[in-house]
Amino acid sequence: MTARSLWMRRASGLVAALLLIEFLDEFVFGAREAAWPFMRRDIGLSYAEIGLLLGIPGVFSGVVEPALGVLSDIWNRRAIILGGGVLFAGALLIAALSQSFIALLIAFVLLYPASGAFVSLSQATLMDAAPDRREHNMARWTLAGSVGMLAGPLALSGSTALGMDWRGLFVAFAALTLIPLAGAWRQPLHAPGNHAADDPDSAPGSLREGLRAAWRAVRQRDVLRWLVLLQFGDLMLDILYGFLALYFVDVAGVSPAVAGVAVAIWAGVGLLGDALLIPLIERVPGVRYLRWSALAAVVVFPAFLLIEPLPLKLALLGALGLLNAGWYAIPMAQLYATLPNQSGAALAAANVSGLGASLLPLAIGTIAQAAGLDVAIWLLMAGPLALLIGLPRHAPTPQKPTEK
Repeated sequence: MTARSLWMRRASGLVAALLLIEFLDEFVFGAREAAWPFMRRDIGLSYAEIGLLLGIPGVFSGVVEPALGVLSDIWNRRAIILGGGVLFAGALLIAALSQSFIALLIAFVLLYPASGAFVSLSQATLMDAAPDRREHNMARWTLAGSVGMLAGPLALSGSTALGMDWRGLFVAFAALTLIPLAGAWRQPLHAPGNHAADDPDSAPGSLREGLRAAWRAVRQRDVLRWLVLLQFGDLMLDILYGFLALYFVDVAGVSPAVAGVAVAIWAGVGLLGDALLIPLIERVPGVRYLRWSALAAVVVFPAFLLIEPLPLKLALLGALGLLNAGWYAIPMAQLYATLPNQSGAALAAANVSGLGASLLPLAIGTIAQAAGLDVAIWLLMAGPLALLIGLPRHAPTPQKPTEK
């Protein structure tokens, strides 16, 4: 075996391990989003409590993850990723055993930063593996997540049909975490140019310097642009996904089982869109594609909310799932490109910007409690409108790598 073929084999093994981690994360969260009607009935949750369960863990994670991101650039990223995987499995077990709102909140407060350490730093490692292919690797990353997002609701439906509730499924997820954890154990997971990985004593001083550098990065115009667009784009991604099953049950008036089918349709068409995005961005600039898809979403989303016949509503939901492909992958790849050799700092900046956005589910839940989910769901229109206003005419020019 030549040196080049050996390198390619190791690189493909690293990419496969990282994509498997992303698949598991979306597999878990995909099932959770479809399980909200079951969890609400089992534990007795209100809309406001569901909003808190979606919002508070994000706020806590937004405080913890920036330090983890910066630390991963100058210390032992491998240890942080593997430790996050262990905590991820533990949090799933706590969720499965929860009998109250508080217990479930504790589980999710642990799960979110665990996902940040295990999954988000794996993404940063993938971005470092091939800097000239960031958009394409982010598209592959998103595709792996979409496969997991589709598999999650299907796993919930299958487990329900077999007589296993959402609790048993969460126990199974905790066990499945051992598979990507074992795969990651065998891979090089250090940040590029990180010479402090083997010297833990150097971490505290370097961490202070790294935090200052991350703060300087957040204030740059191009960085701010992509951070804002990331959060607004998420309104049509994770935030809509989080309320989708409840919307179909409480507004469209269907059963939880049919709502699970709607979530599966959303995930399935999203998977198709993510698969099509990979060859598309080989031919069309990502920023141009984002602008046209946002313009289409401005028309399709109101139609989805206003049309009552279920088949048409499901068709429009599928169209939305197709249109929002790339709404995370492309802005995130552009953010990494503005901060070369600082993937952990880019991740930290994204987490800091997500602190305020983490309150959006709570705001939507509070408005839904007071005025109805049919009113609160209209707030998500801000997503495509922000993309239309904020996208640059051309992708920003990446900075030169900083000296290490």
